[in-house]
Amino acid sequence: MKSLAELAAIREKMKDKVAMREGSGQVRVVVGMATCGIAAGARPVLSAMVEEVEALGLSGKVAVSQTGCIGMCQYEPIVEVFVPGQEKVTYVQMSAEKVAKVVNDHIVNGNVVTEYTVGAVAK
Repeated sequence: MKSLAELAAIREKMKDKVAMREGSGQVRVVVGMATCGIAAGARPVLSAMVEEVEALGLSGKVAVSQTGCIGMCQYEPIVEVFVPGQEKVTYVQMSAEKVAKVVNDHIVNGNVVTEYTVGAVAK
C-alpha cells in the first residue's frame, strides 16, 4: 500500500463483504463450520455462498455467516436459511455446486429446494 487513497479504495471495495458477514441483511444464511463441517467440505460451500450472493448483488439483503456445530454431523455440510416471517430451512449434504440453485431458487425466488433439505435426506 503506497497511499491513503489506495487504502480508501480497498476499504470501499471490501465494505459490502464486511456488511454481508456482519448480518446487515434481511435474510440470514448460516454455514456450519465446526470441525465436522469443515472435514465434510463446508469451507468451499461458505466461499461459494459468499461469492454467489455478491455476484447477484444481494449483499445488502442477505447476510452470510458461519457457526459452530449444528448438531447433525452425519448431514454435513449444513446450511441454514432464515427468512423473516418463515420457518428456518436446513439444507444438508451441501456442496459448492448446489449453492447457486439454493440462492437462485430459495433466496431470490422464494422456492425452497426441497430435495436438498434435511426432511428429504432423512427419509
